[in-house]
Amino acid sequence: MRKSLRGLVSLAVLIGTVGTTGVATAADTEANSPTAVADSQSTDIKDRILAIPGMSLIEEKPYAGYRYFVLDYVQPIDHKRPWAGTFKQRLSVLHKDTDRPTVFRTSGYGLSTTPSRTEPTRIIDGNQISMEYRFFTPSRPQPADWSKLDIWQAASDQHRIFAALKKIYGKNWLSTGGSKGGMTATYYERFYPRDMDGVVAYVAPNDVVNKEDSAYDRFFENVGTKDCRDRLNNMQREALVRREPLQKKYKEWAEAEGATFNTVGSLDKAWEAVVLDFVWGFWQYYGEDVCDQIPDARTASDDTVYETIDAYSGWAAYADQGLEYYTPYYYQAATQLGSPSIKQPHLEGLSRYGYQPASSFVPKSIPMKFQPQAMRDIDDWVRKNANRMMFVNGGNDPWSAEPFRLGKGARDSYVYTAPGANHGANVAGLVEAERENATARILAWAGVSAPAVQAAQPLARFDARLDKAVDEDVTREHGLRP
Repeated sequence: MRKSLRGLVSLAVLIGTVGTTGVATAADTEANSPTAVADSQSTDIKDRILAIPGMSLIEEKPYAGYRYFVLDYVQPIDHKRPWAGTFKQRLSVLHKDTDRPTVFRTSGYGLSTTPSRTEPTRIIDGNQISMEYRFFTPSRPQPADWSKLDIWQAASDQHRIFAALKKIYGKNWLSTGGSKGGMTATYYERFYPRDMDGVVAYVAPNDVVNKEDSAYDRFFENVGTKDCRDRLNNMQREALVRREPLQKKYKEWAEAEGATFNTVGSLDKAWEAVVLDFVWGFWQYYGEDVCDQIPDARTASDDTVYETIDAYSGWAAYADQGLEYYTPYYYQAATQLGSPSIKQPHLEGLSRYGYQPASSFVPKSIPMKFQPQAMRDIDDWVRKNANRMMFVNGGNDPWSAEPFRLGKGARDSYVYTAPGANHGANVAGLVEAERENATARILAWAGVSAPAVQAAQPLARFDARLDKAVDEDVTREHGLRP
């Protein structure tokens, strides 16, 4: 484990994990004695976890070979002012053994309470800690001060959880996540580079300059075959041509479901936003192999066009009810992360609004101001300081069009692209030489034995119930989000 002295800010975020006084006591020294450590290791793992100040059990679920706990952990609303209020943040522990390494995973969204295992967790056959991102319900302070939702505060949430659980899980730690979770793992490393022994970030967008999105335009001009691109573009264009009959169906759906459109401003804006997501949604989650399933737009009925757009974009995406859960993401996209805007020239003369900015999907009552330096700082830091970081992108994933890149200051760090992969790209999908090297580096960072590293194979067998391809914490039927 890479170690260093903490700065004053880091000391502040540790409040609550070392006792109410924040200083070591004779009792702390006694607790760390060899006898005390041996006694703690004989205590049931649930009791050890619940002995952490601020930790409480929501539920335990059985799973063969593991213990699985869903927990609440008391966090400061503001890590710079830890005395100024707290909230409960959900996390889960997939416990294998305290003698195994641990993976710290976040989706960057909410938390599924169904046991699951990330690819790095399977590779190292370890424990897994999963964290719900702050401000996703129920991990939202009340009242909600949205100015406290930023990448540093979220990284500090992870740091406190790590500091608390490292006392139990003392072996090496890796952080990971896919999409916004990969972004989250990267930001955590930037602000707390001494915590983790390695980072594996999947399909993590890196929108350094929010207003410069030409990389996305180039992606959509070249992805797949021309026949597939034309088929998708024609269907999208046809939907806008048939705005009146399709909106009639959309209005009927909205009335039946009780859907409202106060946040985005009108049914027309929400309807068009869904249509404009169609091509992106197809490449994000599907690919060339199912392009022939897209109907011919020239001969498709209104029902077929309507149902096809729904299948890949989701008509519920921009209704108030579809947006509510994702307000924290859109807020962050509008204030720090940035969001893509693409030209789509085949829709010229038909689109009324173009790609709407992330701020359009946040209630107007929430103040927002974009901070252009936030992502520039992250990008600059990664290029100059990446150490034991791995970025895995998808060759046919639109979000991978603006990837993280490494500079001369990077050490033992890698950027890989899985050929033809979409937003579900992973190490297993890399070409053989890269797959073996990536697997070996993950094992080495986790501190497993040299023979296992040399073999460069996952240590745990595939489990169809635990090892799901799609992140359950993000519902993909809800619009354009990483």
